[in-house]
Parts: sequence; structure tokens; C-alpha cells
Amino acid sequence: MTTKMKVKGRLNELKGRAQQRWAKLTDDDLERAGDTLDELGNKIAARYQLGKEEARKQLDDFLERWNTPDKNSR
Repeated sequence: MTTKMKVKGRLNELKGRAQQRWAKLTDDDLERAGDTLDELGNKIAARYQLGKEEARKQLDDFLERWNTPDKNSR
């Protein structure tokens, strides 16, 4: 498997897990956020009526847990 395919698979996994975590996010929200965490944080803030700082904190916490090698902690 090429590196590009691995990265794309990882991004798809991240989007799926983000949608599990924030169920109000739509596929369109995730596509429009693209690859920028700031935009994804803005989408979370809008859907959940959070301040941008709180949404970004939740996103950072989510990413930290997602990046841990222990899959049980995700």
C-alpha cells in the first residue's frame, strides 16, 4: 500500500471517529472543513453552540486520544 493511500485511509478513519464523537457534524461539514483543524473546530463550535476556544480544546483532546497507540483508549 502506498503512503498516499495510508494517509487517505487514516483521514477517513479520523473523519469517521469525529462523526462518532460529534454526531451533529454532517458529511458536508467534514468535507468543507477539509484538512484544517481551525475550520473543523469552527464547525464543532457552530453545531454545538460552543465558543471557538472550547470547541478547539475538545478537538485537541480528541486528537490527542486518537493519536495514542492504545486503540482501547480511543
